[in-house]
Amino acid sequence: METELANHLLTLSDRYCAAESLSESTVGRLCAADGRFFPRIREGKTFTAKKYDEVVGWFSKNWPSGAEWPVAVSRPRISEAAQ
Repeated sequence: METELANHLLTLSDRYCAAESLSESTVGRLCAADGRFFPRIREGKTFTAKKYDEVVGWFSKNWPSGAEWPVAVSRPRISEAAQ
């Protein structure tokens, strides 16, 4: 399960970076207050369920208009993402 969630985070990061022409470290700083957040996930480091929810919520609130949300990743409802 953790591997699947890690893949969701990396997919969101990759798509967001491409859509906004931003580096992975910039997106990490924006969504997780940590420029090394995504590289550490790629290295197999863990994260909490709370951090996952925070980061996915951030992506949902800040998703670029015109960019398609990844089908494999459940998107929080607006009220959940606003928390």
